[in-house]
Amino acid sequence: MSQEGRNLNQCPKNGEAKNLTQISEFHLTMLSDDPEMQPILFGVFLSMYLVTVLGNLLIILAISCDFHLHTPMYYFLSNLSLADICFISTTVPNMIMNIQSHTRIISYVGCLSQMSLFLIFGNTDDMLLTVMAYDRFVAICHPLHYTIVMNPRHCRFLVWVSLLVSTLGCLVHNAIVLRFKYFKKVEISNFYCDPSQLLNLICSDTISTNVVQYFLATIYGFLPITGILFSYYKIVSSILRIPSGAKYKAFSTCGSHLCVVCLFYGTAIGVYLGSAVSHSPRNSEVASLMYTLITPMLNPFIYSLRNRDIKRALLKL
Repeated sequence: MSQEGRNLNQCPKNGEAKNLTQISEFHLTMLSDDPEMQPILFGVFLSMYLVTVLGNLLIILAISCDFHLHTPMYYFLSNLSLADICFISTTVPNMIMNIQSHTRIISYVGCLSQMSLFLIFGNTDDMLLTVMAYDRFVAICHPLHYTIVMNPRHCRFLVWVSLLVSTLGCLVHNAIVLRFKYFKKVEISNFYCDPSQLLNLICSDTISTNVVQYFLATIYGFLPITGILFSYYKIVSSILRIPSGAKYKAFSTCGSHLCVVCLFYGTAIGVYLGSAVSHSPRNSEVASLMYTLITPMLNPFIYSLRNRDIKRALLKL
């Protein structure tokens, strides 16, 4: 390790800050150190990335080209697919490049940029899933007012608010990280610049970093999932009161969204609970891989296989 890396392995004490240099790079971990595994990992992750981008692009094109899909539900779905493409593109291409070039180094600026984009598009995914739950709530619980409430202007407003709230969360996170010049070490136990790990590496009292993490987890985790659960509580209550013949149709409009919500939050909770309970870097990497790669890849398949309108539009396309 460089002299800079050795200097940063400990936080400065009183009067020692002048002997430390500011950080200029971080060291990421590799999924495997076996040289024979590198070509296999390169091929697998490149294929999965291309499938994810192509699948989400097809969803966007199908919705754009089919007039029958110009509804609020599919408008939000196309924005979710776009957010998924951006989300996976913040981490996986860099990981593939590192595998090919056999490097683990990412610059300080590059790490902060990757972390910022990861937070923006990851939180946008989160917000859009909540907006989609609200859309289903209005459609099923208040069908007579649906076209008035979910008009195009309101739909665009909800998407822009989702992006704005996500960006504000990123700015809060970055404001905390940029306040500190020194880090406990330069090694990040993941294949990308994990925001929670970067907060834990800064040289500050743990209370302030924990407060920031709990605040962001509440805004982008607890509140959205509470909104989704409340929406589906109302939806289920309404569906149980309608005739049995219409129940299946009502449930079918929510099935794909519920699958994506369970997949998104299940893997996200697994990442952060796993990192909190287990200190094994390998477990954290596997959980992060599920969250950053598997979830965006499966979303197009879930919506295309469970949705008759999407399948029809894809066949036309």
